[in-house]
Amino acid sequence: MKKVLLFFLIVFVVIAALSLLTIFKGKLQLGEKVAVVRVSGIILDSTSVIEELKEYSNDRSVKAIVLRVDSPGGGVAPSQEIYEEILKIKEKKKVVVSMGSVAASGGYYISAPADVIVANAGTLTGSIGVIMEIPNVSGLMEKIGVETQVVKSGRHKDMASVFKSLTPEEKEILQTVLDDVHDQFIEAVSEARGMKYEVVKKLSDGRIFTGRMAKELGLVDELGNLEDAIILAGKLAGIKGEPEVVYKEKEFSFIDMLRGEIPNHLVGNVFSGISLKYLLTP
Repeated sequence: MKKVLLFFLIVFVVIAALSLLTIFKGKLQLGEKVAVVRVSGIILDSTSVIEELKEYSNDRSVKAIVLRVDSPGGGVAPSQEIYEEILKIKEKKKVVVSMGSVAASGGYYISAPADVIVANAGTLTGSIGVIMEIPNVSGLMEKIGVETQVVKSGRHKDMASVFKSLTPEEKEILQTVLDDVHDQFIEAVSEARGMKYEVVKKLSDGRIFTGRMAKELGLVDELGNLEDAIILAGKLAGIKGEPEVVYKEKEFSFIDMLRGEIPNHLVGNVFSGISLKYLLTP
């Protein structure tokens, strides 16, 4: 009987020890990992990217972060928010950018503050500029016999209306706004890359560069693929040997479409008025 009790006691102790080990492993966050955060497609919102960055920033087992950028850019504000978050994370951990096929305009903006930027030789990057697109459907409305009545309290309140053409004065006002946002882009690259403002300004006329060209110009540090960027991040973080790589699986879901979120992004941009973009357009 004593032997049976002793056996069950040993089994209980082993199970309890394994359970405690599992719990404490999560809390202690053992290991030396490199996290990969992906930014793909047009940057419409920064929330999910920032949440993922913060999660890995607070994870003590993650020693460095690789930001995999495959984006032509997008909204100005979301790009700036991701940029600022990376600056905060750099105070705690190393951040390496790995550029995919395209990392242009806003895609380059969010890459600029990284400790090291790694691009493929054929990556399309650069496109440092700002674009504002305002559709004009006044001709169509006139053809189908629809007239828009506007009541406003400010002279320029309907400046970005799709139902009218811009006046010369309105174009001048909007150009002033674009010039200011463009200047913010140049300053951000200059500060993040340690380059003189005038040098960056000469490269900031919206043109694109290959990864190899960008390296020669100082916009990129190294040529290589994602694996090279991960190994480099591990070395910068002081990880010996090949680091363990962690990343979140992102699956395509029709839920967003059912909720109407994707159509709202597409249609909303047409009728939302002024929309500033750090975006590479075809």
